[in-house]
Amino acid sequence: MNKVGIIGGGPAGLMAAEVLGSAGYAVTVFDSMPTVGRKFLMAGKSGLNITHAESHSALLDRFGAARPTLETALNSFTGEDVRTWCTGLGVETFVGSSGRVFPKAMKASPLLRAWLARLQDLGVTIRTQCRWTRFDGDSLTFHTRTGEERHQFDAVLLALGGASWPRLGSDAAWVEPLRARGVEISPFLPANCGFEVSWSPFFAERFAGEPLKSVTATSATGTIPGEFVVNRWGIEGSLVYAHAATLRDELIVKGTAVLTVDLMPGRSTERLAADLARQPSKLSFANRIRKGAGLDPVKAALLRECFSNANALDPTALAAAIKAVPITLERTRPIAEAISSAGGVALSAMDENFMLKALPGTFVAGEMIDWEAPTGGYLLTACLATGRAAAEGMIAFLNPQR
Repeated sequence: MNKVGIIGGGPAGLMAAEVLGSAGYAVTVFDSMPTVGRKFLMAGKSGLNITHAESHSALLDRFGAARPTLETALNSFTGEDVRTWCTGLGVETFVGSSGRVFPKAMKASPLLRAWLARLQDLGVTIRTQCRWTRFDGDSLTFHTRTGEERHQFDAVLLALGGASWPRLGSDAAWVEPLRARGVEISPFLPANCGFEVSWSPFFAERFAGEPLKSVTATSATGTIPGEFVVNRWGIEGSLVYAHAATLRDELIVKGTAVLTVDLMPGRSTERLAADLARQPSKLSFANRIRKGAGLDPVKAALLRECFSNANALDPTALAAAIKAVPITLERTRPIAEAISSAGGVALSAMDENFMLKALPGTFVAGEMIDWEAPTGGYLLTACLATGRAAAEGMIAFLNPQR
């Protein structure tokens, strides 16, 4: 029986273990943390967004430049397949109003428990607190609680995550061992991250933590509806993350970037101007924009923060300002705070089966590969899909006549 090693106990590694265990291989999963799936569990704290219910072609478009590399894997494990897989584990899912898919229990822990029970039934061995440190000839060296261990396998999968949330295990310590073996690594960058803004002290203190709801935001990515949160250092939230890759790249190239927010997307500029013009001149500016434009306190404050002369604007100019508030961004938040990261193993470093060209028999999957996608279930879907695809690649490598 062929022995395979999987380094990394996140969604990609566990999915590969399931495929390989089901095919009859002797599988050992190694993870550096005391338990597996720590980032997976963290993702489920506010509701585990497991995949997205939009059309498959739309889902594929979310992966941008990496789509050609990931498409075959995603075609083999679609968003609907993710839901079917969850059902097979006894976890029912539902589609939220935004098209995002969640377990009915919302949490990740019931799904992870059922998944680990399945892996145990398949004979998969899971070793925790075993940190892979280096290649040693044809062996892999691990630091464990009882000292160093060396293991040899017929094929190996690396599913070690990217560089975000290092305290949960994705610390990118694998970069140098792979570089030393000739594997090309693209620089890591924060993805699905917040951005720093130079708010005035009053705005930062008064409105930190306040959500801006029912707005649209525009960048080179396009115009997208949603909501985001103001905090002391800037902005974050799902609507910001949808634009994050574009804004981050603009900051790198130009040194500055602007996210343009429509505070009242349901009303045209012309209607807003007319509604504002009808307000009595004796009203204070705050009451005029509250009654004429329906702006809540945080929206009104953001308008004044970005247009210092807002109270002097005539109705037409004020309506235009409400429809296009420019938030100037200074930098991304640190990668350790980002939900995910871009960069990692270069796409050109792998073959079509996710095997490293420089290391035959060694495969990669999940977020350690250089791809990115917005939040919305796309990250987990691709981790699961690449884990499956890499496992199938390992089977083909071990059984070329199959």
